Formats: sequence, structure tokens, C-alpha cells
Amino acid sequence: MFIFSRFTRILPLALLMLAACTTTKAPESLPPPPEAVASDEEGPWAVPSLTSLPDTASRPLAGKYVSAPWSELPGWNADDLKNTWSIFLRNCRGLVRPSTGNLAGPARAAPRVWQPVCVAAMEASKNPASSDPEAVRKFFQSWLQPWRLQGADGKLASNTVTGYYEPLVKGSRTKGGAYQWPLYTVPPDLLTIDLGKVYPELAGKRVRGKLDGNKVVPYDSRATFEVSGNKPPAIVWVNDPVDNFFLQVQGSGRVLLVEGPGAGQTLRVAYADHNGHPYVSIGKWLADQGELPLAQTSMQNIREWAKRHPGRVQEMLNANPALVFFREEVIKYPERGPKGAEGIALTAQRSIAVDTTFVPLGTPVFLATTMPASSQSLNRLVFAQDTGTAIKGAARADFYWGFGDEAGALAGKMKQTGQMWLLWPKQAGAPSAK
Repeated sequence: MFIFSRFTRILPLALLMLAACTTTKAPESLPPPPEAVASDEEGPWAVPSLTSLPDTASRPLAGKYVSAPWSELPGWNADDLKNTWSIFLRNCRGLVRPSTGNLAGPARAAPRVWQPVCVAAMEASKNPASSDPEAVRKFFQSWLQPWRLQGADGKLASNTVTGYYEPLVKGSRTKGGAYQWPLYTVPPDLLTIDLGKVYPELAGKRVRGKLDGNKVVPYDSRATFEVSGNKPPAIVWVNDPVDNFFLQVQGSGRVLLVEGPGAGQTLRVAYADHNGHPYVSIGKWLADQGELPLAQTSMQNIREWAKRHPGRVQEMLNANPALVFFREEVIKYPERGPKGAEGIALTAQRSIAVDTTFVPLGTPVFLATTMPASSQSLNRLVFAQDTGTAIKGAARADFYWGFGDEAGALAGKMKQTGQMWLLWPKQAGAPSAK
């Protein structure tokens, strides 16, 4: 069955690069997050009035939430919040976006309960100076209440925290020479069917397919698509098949145009859609073929294998039937990442992907975990702004490290254990979703 939710990435990087997780030493200290810039990306904005926010039916959440004191959050007072205020203001745009009642997408934080908080945050007389971390902390403590996310056993839920990032690859607008590996736009014949509109019990489930006469059939696998004569235009052509593949795994990335039109420019390719087929590991395929031991199927070793076996590269890629399609975006703010499932640009080391049946999109979260391949604490305020098909369960998270090689190295090593506290408007009761 080929049912998927909308997602930004297919799988967290750590699950694909297990060899890298065990061979590289963790950094001694956390690299400083980039300063967040003013939240003017979408232009002037005012918080909608309560009367303009429809009171749609609530969606059930699977989590168990217990009110907790701020003192329970490990390292809360040590988290440097000076770069979080503009992130919070930008996140308010997603939090108070009017709910349509559409159940096809991931669960969102209830807009009406956040409206008073975001109004206060936008009022000059109430909001803190963004450069004053203690004033920011005081605002959050005044307006928000921590809720411990518990497991079915009644204890603090504990789960895996992986990492992801935005890669940079080299490409060209035109095919030629080394640039043979396309990143395609969405095919015009790809259908996305919202099953929840027909069967309410399947709310949030979608089928991807295409028409064959008067029947809807599964969409082409990667192998079938590659020999199809009806391909959509490619945005760019990449010079390395493994870079191309792992960019699809991450779901978005930046492309430095090295040759052809626009050479020297960098553009973003953002997730647009998916062919609906399940992901299959090419590392496992190489191991099953006897080409590489499973423990050695890192990105670098896969790349070297591809160079040694150019005639088998497409065979290797076709082992994974899943295929991601993209749209091009202008990089207006290089400090920001791609837009997550909430529609808000991700921020390095402050954004996470979550299972929205436990943590509604947009929710500020206090995450307690450790640095990649290390026991060093990584306890900080983050924002639930993304989703992923492998991110399932209470306290499961994917930590967005940012852009570039250093972020990729950290993401590739991250497979830690973590816990969560949801930070929710004080007068609203337990977390709720729309």
C-alpha cells in the first residue's frame, strides 16, 4: 500500500549512516547557533483577532501530558535564549494561522489558545529585548506552562533523537559532462488523493498515484520513472549520483550552479511531492549484493563504490523505489533553512521534526538530549516545525542542525536518547490540536 503523509524528509540521516555514527569523535562543545534575523520574511503582519479565528473541532492527541514546574526542565536556566525571540515571533505566524478543519495534514497547535500569547509578544510594551536572554526567559515563564510528555507507563517519555541538515551539492541548469543526475519538478500526471475526505477514519492519509484509463494505479517507481518518456522538467542536474540521492533523502538542499546559465549562483530545491513508494536503503542493497559490509555503507563509501562501478549506479539507485520531486526557491535569508511542514523556515539548532500525534506543529518544546555520539548535554528550547515519516512515537524527534558540511557531520552522528516538555499557554489547559 502506498499511503504517505506530507513530509519534508524521508528518513533521518543517522539511520542511513550508522557507520559514520561510530567512527567520528563528537565535538568538545556545541557550535554557536547563527543569530536569527528579524521576522520580516513574509512582510508586515498583525496577529489575527480571536473573532477571525474559526473554532474548528479539536483533533485527538495520543500523548499523556502532566503539568510540571519550570525547575523540572534540565538546563532551562542555562539555555542562552538571546537568539530565540525572533524565531518565536516568526513561529507565531504559523501558530495563529486560521485553521481550516482539514484533517489531511499534520495536527497543528490550536490557533485560538495561542492568539493572546502572540498578541502580547507583538506588543512593544510587553515584549522583551531580543538581546536580553533573561527578559526572554521571563516572558516565556510568565505566559507559558511546561507539560511533561509521558509514556503509556506514566513515566517521562524517552525516545530516539536523530539529526538532519540542508546539504549543498554542485549542479548545472543543463545536462552535460559530469552533470547527469536530475532533480525533477512534480510530474503533471501525479495524483494526490486525500483519503480522509472519503473515509473519516483515514484522516491524514493520502494516496499517490496516476490514472490508467478510468482507474487510479500506483505511481511509477524510480526504475519505471527512469525509462519513462514522460518526465517533467529537471530543475538542475547534479554531478554526483550519491549527492543527488542523499539530497532526496533530506528532502531539500542548496545547489551551487558551477556550470551553465547562472553559474556562481546558489539556489534552493525544496520538497514538493513524492511518488508514494516506500524508502529502501541502498546501503542495505549493497550489503545484500556482497558489495560492502553493512557497517561500512557510509555516504563516502557508497560514493566510492559508485565511482568504481559507473555502469551499476542506476541499478543501485533503483533498489530504492521512492522518488522525491522538488520546487525551486530563492534563498532570501541564507541564515534560515528550508520551510518545514508548518510552512515556517527552519532555524539551525532550534527546529525539530516531531510526531504530530504527540506534539502539534508549532509548539515550543524543551528538549533534553545529548550531543551526537556523546554524553554531553544538549538541553534547549526548540520549535516543532517539521515532520518526517520515520519520526513516530512519544518524544521522538529529528534535530535540525542547519546548512553545510559541519551540520551534516553532526546530523550523521546523531542517534541519542531524549525527553520533551511541551510549552503551552498558561490559561489554556493541556496541549490541544486542530
